[in-house]
Amino acid sequence: MANKTCVTLAETSPAKLRSLLKKALRRSDYAELRLDFMKPSKVPIALNLVKKDLKRCICTLRPKSEGGKFSGSEKNRISILKLVAEYNPHLLDVEYNTIKKNKDLRQYLKRSKTDLLVSWHDFKKTPNTTPLKKMANEMFKFSKNIKIVTTARSIGDSAKVLSLYKNVPKNGNLVAFAMGNYGRMSRILCTQIGSPYTYVSLGKPIAPGQFSLDEVKSIFKMTK
Repeated sequence: MANKTCVTLAETSPAKLRSLLKKALRRSDYAELRLDFMKPSKVPIALNLVKKDLKRCICTLRPKSEGGKFSGSEKNRISILKLVAEYNPHLLDVEYNTIKKNKDLRQYLKRSKTDLLVSWHDFKKTPNTTPLKKMANEMFKFSKNIKIVTTARSIGDSAKVLSLYKNVPKNGNLVAFAMGNYGRMSRILCTQIGSPYTYVSLGKPIAPGQFSLDEVKSIFKMTK
């Protein structure tokens, strides 16, 4: 049982991000910095402000095509991802579709010894178990750390995603759960069966079905 949390922070201001990060890390094991919510020109400023805490941060620069906010060119996004890698965060979250097709980025991250979190999201549904397992196996080829998040339309969809924990490689780390109301409990259950942490908010949910830090802390107390 991990019983660990990662607070998602989605701020447009570098100063506000630093302030909230200090607050978050006082009570949470990790924080996810959604840098795609920020203007690209502000990202270097933000990185400098929070660099002392990046060892406990998962940095994400999600494009609009993957459900994020980054709307610049892909070339610009890749250059920012490389910049983030230079700050050596706990994990750099890069989408499976991005890492699969961008050999230059793969090689850069390998040279810089960046700890990579390869992620994949389905914002409409939850595929069946067989394609999900195949997806996980393909993703583990690029990193020992992967994240698979789907959208649950039924309780059964959560069970499909959680079944992935049965087949994690010996040295692999899997974060897998389902979004939406039907997937809410998978955000808790995943930490009990292998996920190193679960994503939470400081208040208002950043993603569908996300619990707040306070809610999860209360639930974890009951599971002890």
